[in-house]
Amino acid sequence: MKKLLVCLLVFSLYLSCKNESSSDIKNESETTTSTSKVETAEFAIIIHGGAGTILKKNMTPEKEAAYKAKLEEAIRVGYNILKDGGSSLDAVEKTINVLEDSPFFNAGKGAVFTNAETNELDASIMDGKTLNAGASAGTTTVRNPINLARAVMERSKHVMLSGKGAEIFAKEQGLTLVDPSYFHTENRLESLKRVKEREAQKTNKIDTESAYLDFYDADIKDSKFGTVGCAALDKNGNLAAGTSTGGMTNKRYGRIGDAPIIGSGTYANNATCAVSSTGWGEYFIRAQVAHDISALMEYKGLSLKDAAKIVLDKVKTLGGDGGIVAVDKNGNMVADFNTAGMYRATMNDKGELTIGIYEN
Repeated sequence: MKKLLVCLLVFSLYLSCKNESSSDIKNESETTTSTSKVETAEFAIIIHGGAGTILKKNMTPEKEAAYKAKLEEAIRVGYNILKDGGSSLDAVEKTINVLEDSPFFNAGKGAVFTNAETNELDASIMDGKTLNAGASAGTTTVRNPINLARAVMERSKHVMLSGKGAEIFAKEQGLTLVDPSYFHTENRLESLKRVKEREAQKTNKIDTESAYLDFYDADIKDSKFGTVGCAALDKNGNLAAGTSTGGMTNKRYGRIGDAPIIGSGTYANNATCAVSSTGWGEYFIRAQVAHDISALMEYKGLSLKDAAKIVLDKVKTLGGDGGIVAVDKNGNMVADFNTAGMYRATMNDKGELTIGIYEN
């Protein structure tokens, strides 16, 4: 009988100790979860309208107000789509449409001129959920190239179409086509003339005056810049990014920059982030800017901010400049650039709007 009582006592002590231990483990687990909790936004959207030598001293109050108004108009279109439960793809496409239809930016209506005084347009879009992507390059009659890029992504077996073939596909898909003259704007044509004049001065070795012109004329100094783009996160946790551009002033030979190249100008992956680039395309292609930011986050566990800085520093080391806008899977947004300015705006799930133009 004594042995039985002793056994029962020992067994009771064992159960008590086990419960205590389990309780400690549970509490420790709960503590760890609470301290490592990640703050997330339900949705977010960020846009850019190009980077370059954008200085306040060269901007009139009227022009600055007009740019800010157009950036706000564009981002609110995407914000309202996201707020109402729409997809990040729709938000990106419709937001970029506003920028493409504005003569203020180097995309769509305000596209820069080639050496032959034509406008050749490029665009790309990517779905972070499926990693599907679409792009178009060198089109001259498609009113909204970002719409063509999405059509390529969703209605073809291809990722990129270019030139006349892309325009035939656009017509088959019922996209809006326009006469090439639709894209012409007088200020862009004047920029081309100044760039050509600069080339002639270089050829004739007129050193002092040409150097002055190159440094102080922002249209010439930034003839390689422009581009509009958007990155967004929707309520379903899906990321998307898109980019649209007229390319580089005075470009020849069917030159194509980074904007329509997936991984350079545009990239989106639900596991990491969505990115749209703007800058000197040749260097953004070599550095694979948009994808590299995602890769640093995925493989090294870096934050979006740190990854973007590393990649743009790499671009600078190579000899190029420009910027990016991006949003990560938690709704954190980054607008980073290594130029004097970048047209940009953000809106979060609280409806908070920020608009920026200059470095500070």
